[in-house]
Formats: sequence, structure tokens, C-alpha cells
Amino acid sequence: MEYRRLGGSGLEVSAVGLGTNNFGGRMDAEASAAVLRRAVELGINFIDTANIYGGGRSEEFIGRAIKGMRGQLVLATKFGGPRGEGPNLRGGSRQHILQSVEESLKRLDTDYLDLYQIHFPDPRTPIEETLRALDDLVHQGKVRYLGSSNFAAWQLCEAAWTARSHHLNPFVSEQAEYSLLNRRLEREVIPFCQAYNVGIIPFFPLASGFLTGKYRPHEPAPSGTRLAGNERMGARYLTEKNFAVLAKLEQFAAGHSHTVGELAIAWLLAQPQVGSVIAGATRPEQVEANAKAGEWRLTPDDVQAVNKLLGDGAQ
Repeated sequence: MEYRRLGGSGLEVSAVGLGTNNFGGRMDAEASAAVLRRAVELGINFIDTANIYGGGRSEEFIGRAIKGMRGQLVLATKFGGPRGEGPNLRGGSRQHILQSVEESLKRLDTDYLDLYQIHFPDPRTPIEETLRALDDLVHQGKVRYLGSSNFAAWQLCEAAWTARSHHLNPFVSEQAEYSLLNRRLEREVIPFCQAYNVGIIPFFPLASGFLTGKYRPHEPAPSGTRLAGNERMGARYLTEKNFAVLAKLEQFAAGHSHTVGELAIAWLLAQPQVGSVIAGATRPEQVEANAKAGEWRLTPDDVQAVNKLLGDGAQ
């Protein structure tokens, strides 16, 4: 397993990480533990979750499963998503952050978080308030590094300027959707992250499973898959244009003795500023496939050839 520095921080993360949004939802505690144990065996040290995944059960399941191996892991979670109906049960306010971090630490059964990320921008709360509260957590030893998620480039820039101006700990990473089918980050976010040395953590690298090749044109989504019965997601991915691109990518991958799923992860790892690609898994075999994909090193010529197949560039 390859390990990379996350942005300008000293934190080293596995090039392929483990996403756990299925823990506590589609997966029970036993299945979650089996996937996590296999990930650690394969050298994956970056475990990403959020306080709202599985209604908090994702963090609970991880906390039980990592006993005895906490020191081996880079444990990342998020705050900011809705924890209930009340007006103070979401967002980036000091009140919400201080309450959320204590709950996450308890569920994860740990004294500290390696990476604490704001899940979504909060337009109602000044970014200075958010950063000051997070900076306090770093000084208290409850959090080691700070990150953002789903931020636009201007929001990242405002956060970086605020942290620099007030001598606060900055965001070292930005977690965002990024895949062969969704390249919007390339317009502004990636150039910003390169300029300020912020690490990128892509999620949905397989486009909700579409880039595994399990979905075929003019056929219903296989039972039990993420897009089965999900009309909104199906309308987004199961299009003639995407299937046409998929066919080209499958041909390219096969010509290099790899699968299209491996190509999807390898291509992301060849992009600038990418620290760890978050890949979800519901079975140990899927973790093995994700880890194997991280072993493929695309050459600059390979990347250029794939980009040519994709056509329009940033979508």
C-alpha cells in the first residue's frame, strides 16, 4: 500500500482509504468489522466516517472494531450534517461543534480524532467562528488536523485567508465528489488546492458503482446495488452518454489487463493533490479489489489517453 502526505500536513494516509457510509445502514456491526479488519490487513490506514452515517451507528461500529489497533489508524470523521430537527443540531457553530465532537469521541471510543472535517459549508455561521472552535479542539488535543468537505473554491479560499489572518489551524484537506464521470473539481478547486497545498480526498470514486461495470444499458439495475430502485441516482448515472463513456473506459482498462473499477481509482490517484481515495465496501472482497486498484500506476501518457476518451473535460 502506498502512503501519501495529506496536503501540507505531516499526516500520512493510505492512497486507498475506507469509506464507511454503509456501516450502520446497509451493514450490521459484524459485517462492518469484517470489512474494517480486512482493510487494515491490506495496509489501509485511512478510515473515514461521519456523525450522521447510519444515524451514528457507523462511528459506533468503528469504535468497537478498532480496539487494539487505534494507533495504526488515521481516523477521520465529520460534523455539520443534521443530527435532529432543532436549529442548533447542524452547521458549523461553536455550540454545535463542541457538542458533536464529544459525541463522536464517545461513539468511536477514542480520546482524539486524526482528522475532523466540516461536512458541508454553513452559510449561517461566520467561518471565523467555525475555525476558532476547531482550533481550540486542536490545542486541547482532541483533534489533530482539520478538513473541509463539499466546499467551493471561494469558500476554501475564505477559510484559508481567515486561518492565516488570525493564526488559526487551517484546513489541510478538502473532501469532495470526484470521479471519471464528475470532474467539476478541475475547474477551480484543484487549482486552489495546488496553490495552497490542500490535500484532496475524493469520494464516490466509482460513481455509486457505475464505474465497476455492474450496470448494463437497457437492463434494470441488479438487485441490492446502490442504484436499484433509486430513481434520482439512476437518472443521474444510467444515461446513454455515460454508458458510451463506460464502454470506452472498459476497452482501455482491458487493454492494460485491468478492470474499469481499477482504472477509476488509479486515474484519481494520478491527479494532482489527491491524498487518499475513499472507496466504500460492503464485503472484504470489495476492499481487496479497491486496494489492488491502488497498485496500478498510470503514466502521464495513460492519463492523457483516458482524458481524451472522457471528452469535454470538467463536467
